[in-house]
Amino acid sequence: MIVVLKPGLTQEEIHKVVERIESFGLRAHLSEGKERTIIGAIGDERLLADQTLESFPGVEKVLPILKPYKLVSREFQRANTIIEVNGHKIGGKKIHVMAGPCSVESKNQVLESAVPVKEAGATFLRGGAFKPRTSPYSFQGLGEEGLSYLAHAREVTGLPIITEVLDPRDLDVVYRYTDILQIGARNMQNFKLLTEVGKLNKPVMLKRGMSATIQEFLLSAEYIASEGNRKIILCERGIRTYETETRNTLDLSAVPILKQLSHLPVFVDPSHGTGRWDLVSPMALAGIAAGADGLLIEVHSHPELALSDGPQSLKPGKFAALMKDLKKVAEALGREI
Repeated sequence: MIVVLKPGLTQEEIHKVVERIESFGLRAHLSEGKERTIIGAIGDERLLADQTLESFPGVEKVLPILKPYKLVSREFQRANTIIEVNGHKIGGKKIHVMAGPCSVESKNQVLESAVPVKEAGATFLRGGAFKPRTSPYSFQGLGEEGLSYLAHAREVTGLPIITEVLDPRDLDVVYRYTDILQIGARNMQNFKLLTEVGKLNKPVMLKRGMSATIQEFLLSAEYIASEGNRKIILCERGIRTYETETRNTLDLSAVPILKQLSHLPVFVDPSHGTGRWDLVSPMALAGIAAGADGLLIEVHSHPELALSDGPQSLKPGKFAALMKDLKKVAEALGREI
């Protein structure tokens, strides 16, 4: 439930309300806005069955949250969440493009993608050092060595990096290198990983699972938020359907739905969403038109030699052309890239 406080309360008075909520065995999540301060009371609301919070000093009203996800719900927070990363604001007017290779293969290979995507207008560098692969015999990534190559590319280009973490045991090392943690589709319901990431003060991109409903997706985000980390970016990356022409079916209807249901920024990954480089550009443009706050795009200088996902990777020249088209769509929507 949401506890709306009366305006003008002191910090001591707010603290007393928080203590009161926690005395019932609930967790209190404070959100201070320009006009109102609210407290999200999270937990088993049956504990309050015989209590009247509205009569407590400083409380203006108490509102129920009807959705099973609370903290990430638009009911809990009306304003869009803005996440700051190295001076970049995610979730605002500016649309951000995170681009780079699917897998980190070598120091030079990362730079061959990082430099041209920066020149084309990308604001973040993506790249995988730990790779979840369907086959145990496929390239699994370079681990910490790959993270060091990403860090070197960041020094050269100034682009903040986003990379995936697969296992709670790797969290410390990935945390040291990356600017944004990524949780992939296969780990969307790895609740131990979600819980551990929720304890960190670092932005997290959460990808939708291959067969996940919108509600399941948002409940996974709730796991992270409930541990204290509200810096969550949602990413639609395609779901499994009966269609065989594409790797996945990119569910662009998820973008406006998520924007309605949640205050969190929403990105689209047209590379995994289609699995085909020739479909990346049209679906990227459609994603922005649908209201996405950003894109995650795979770029490789020699996709025919890529150790993973070459068929869905754009060459730098194609990416540069796409960026020019994206700017036109963004401007038509009153936004910018």
